[in-house]
Amino acid sequence: MTRNTKTPQSGNAIALAPRIAEREGFLALFSNGMRLIEETASYLDGPGRDTSKSLSRLGSVAYASESMRLTTRLMQIASWLLLQRAMNDGEMTDGQGREEKAKVRLGGLQPSRAGSGWEELPDELKDLIDRSARLEERVRHLDIGMGGESFGRQSHVGQPDTKDALADQMARLSAAFKTQDDR
Repeated sequence: MTRNTKTPQSGNAIALAPRIAEREGFLALFSNGMRLIEETASYLDGPGRDTSKSLSRLGSVAYASESMRLTTRLMQIASWLLLQRAMNDGEMTDGQGREEKAKVRLGGLQPSRAGSGWEELPDELKDLIDRSARLEERVRHLDIGMGGESFGRQSHVGQPDTKDALADQMARLSAAFKTQDDR
C-alpha cells in the first residue's frame, strides 16, 4: 500500500478538511452540535424560562435578545451540519450542497457581553452561549478549509442587514417590556 506523503514544501499539500468532513471527525462534530441544540432547547423551555421571570426589565430584554441570538446561531449550525451530512451520504451533490450552504449565515449574531443586562443573565445561559460560539467557530473553520464561503458574507441584496434586523428586534422587545407608567 502506497501512501501519499506529499508535503506543503513540495507545493502539493494534502487537504485535510474534506477528509475530516467525511469521517469520524464530522460525526463527532455532528453529534456534539445536535446534542447542544437539544440541551439548549430543554434549558430555554424549562429552567431558563423560569429564571428569566425573576430578572429585571433590563435583564429580561438581555435574556430575550441573547436567547434569540443563541437559537439563531444554533439553527444555522444545524443547517450546515445537516447539509454536510446529506453531502457525505450522497443525498446531494457537492454542487447542490455548496449552493445550499451559501444560504447559511453564521458569525453575524455575536453575544453582546458588554451590553446592558449581560451581568444578570444566568450562568447556564452564558455557558450555552459560549459553547455555541466555540461550535460555530469549529464549523466555520471546517467550511473554510473545504473551500466554502458560507461565513464570509453577512448580508446580501434583498436581505436585511443583520445589525438592522437585530436593532429592530431589540426595539420591539424594549417596547414590549415597557409598562403603562413608562409610556
